[in-house]
Amino acid sequence: MNEYTMPIVFGVIIGTIARIMMLKTDYRQYPTYLHGKIIHVALGFIAASLGAVAVPAIMEMEFTAVTFLTVAATQFREVRNMERNTLTEIDSYELVSRGKAYIEGIAISFESRNYLVILTSFVGTLFYLIWNIYVALAGAILCLIISKILQSGSTIKEIVNIEYAQPHFEGAGLYVDNIYIMNIGLPERQAEILKYGMGFVLSPKNINVVNTIAHLGQRQAILHDVSVSLGVFRDSGTPALVPLIKRDLDDGRIGVFILPQIRDIEKAKTIIGAVPVLETAIRMPSRSNAFHKEG
Repeated sequence: MNEYTMPIVFGVIIGTIARIMMLKTDYRQYPTYLHGKIIHVALGFIAASLGAVAVPAIMEMEFTAVTFLTVAATQFREVRNMERNTLTEIDSYELVSRGKAYIEGIAISFESRNYLVILTSFVGTLFYLIWNIYVALAGAILCLIISKILQSGSTIKEIVNIEYAQPHFEGAGLYVDNIYIMNIGLPERQAEILKYGMGFVLSPKNINVVNTIAHLGQRQAILHDVSVSLGVFRDSGTPALVPLIKRDLDDGRIGVFILPQIRDIEKAKTIIGAVPVLETAIRMPSRSNAFHKEG
């Protein structure tokens, strides 16, 4: 056993713990339990090993050995591709699909978390070698806290106000508040929609949010999460019973029409509010030079 053995073991352990902490199967049921978790924990162990071994390689002036980190980056990009392909394949079997933007966001997060694991194990091993195990523990805990913060982005409730609005018909047109949703001509379908349907109006809190909630991928993510959590009153081949979101073109509000099996207004509000804001949907028009000149 040489001087690097314990620091490397410490770094691998703390890095693997970091990956386990960031790995959670929630209402979206992804990653799947149990085999999906095994894959990502194994990849986390590999990432932790890379981060821990990099420190002794640098200290021994073996700079060529550090180039394996570039190989690791290539492999973790393949993790993103794997997740994207898997989710895309199974998305067509969902009653309410995730959508490509949501899938891309999940795939990116799986790749990025491996880099956070490398950082955690690197810091833990480095601090162990420079100081001692107690300083290494403090540094590792700090990295774990940073990882948890970076893991959780903003949610819908932070950017919009959510209000319930009972769906209603004006002729054959279905409306949530004054927002047109779709046209339903059959009286039987209208009766089902009024019986099972729920409506919510999401009002943006600032100018940046208008474009974010208008994003089709962000809208589909809202519909998917609500349908997974509360169920959905539909089956394949029933296009009239598809949950939809439409915009009010005048002020940027969006009307959410859902057909949940669990009709609980407060739960639905909570679930809509907890939907993550997709990175691909975020827009910042207020930061443009043109916006400030006109303002």
